[in-house]
Amino acid sequence: MGMYDQSGLISMLRLSRKADYALIAMQHLARMGPGASISAAEIATQYGISVSLLAKILQRLAKKGLVVAHHGASGGYSLARDAGAITALDVISAIDGPVAITSCSSARGECDLLASCAVRGPLEKINEVIVGALSRVSVLEMADAGQVVPVVGRSN
Repeated sequence: MGMYDQSGLISMLRLSRKADYALIAMQHLARMGPGASISAAEIATQYGISVSLLAKILQRLAKKGLVVAHHGASGGYSLARDAGAITALDVISAIDGPVAITSCSSARGECDLLASCAVRGPLEKINEVIVGALSRVSVLEMADAGQVVPVVGRSN
């Protein structure tokens, strides 16, 4: 019903586009190997992402300590630490803030029905499971999960 989008898939639990692009960029950096550096434009071009949007995402990841920005002619971005030590939760939280499936499972707990809600406890458990799952998947595991075919050179 209301939970399904036009394709029939559940649309309730969905990453933001920025978080999705951040995961793509982090996965790409992890595939390049430790210490490798690449520009936002190179990554964006390979995946058909807006260069300016990806640059902003990478800047936010740098502020959160997940990537390092290298300035100069051979500048770009590299992972700030080992890809196995960075989780999907780290990346998503850096872009979107804390993961919460409902407003009552957020840190602020904003809801008009909070005092009389019968599903708050179960929803908090579901949120904990989702957060736990995201915290167990590293960027390294994502990079090893299979090769993604970038937009450049892709044949239809």
